Amino acid sequence: MVDIGPVDVLLVKFPGNRFRGEIGPALADLVSRDLVRVIDLLFVYRDVDGTVGSLELSELGPDLEPAFVDIDGQVPGGVLEPEDVDEIAASLEAGSSVAALVVENTWAIPFVTAMRNAGAEVIDQSRIPSDVAAEVLERATGAV
Repeated sequence: MVDIGPVDVLLVKFPGNRFRGEIGPALADLVSRDLVRVIDLLFVYRDVDGTVGSLELSELGPDLEPAFVDIDGQVPGGVLEPEDVDEIAASLEAGSSVAALVVENTWAIPFVTAMRNAGAEVIDQSRIPSDVAAEVLERATGAV
């Protein structure tokens, strides 16, 4: 069996309908340090007139491409399908956009391997968004 880390699917909403590229360098840093592997990345948007569209990483154009140049060509893609675009777009407000990101948490592979070797198995997993975790930790430490 090939060792693979847990995979997360993130839907990241952007204000308005403008991808500005700030996430590119941060994502490239995680990839370069072998903490994550980007499996797929797709940008979905709904124009103010309601028109829905999507862009793959290679279609970003000269304004945004430099922000993602370090991960372009390393994303195998093919996980997110046209049906996913329709599903994501169904909840998008006019004039808004979402980055759909599928990442493997490669940092966890040694732990996953150790669990399998020990005969253990994950029976449930959940992810707490960082803003919720920060709020809970602030309350727990009395920093509110």
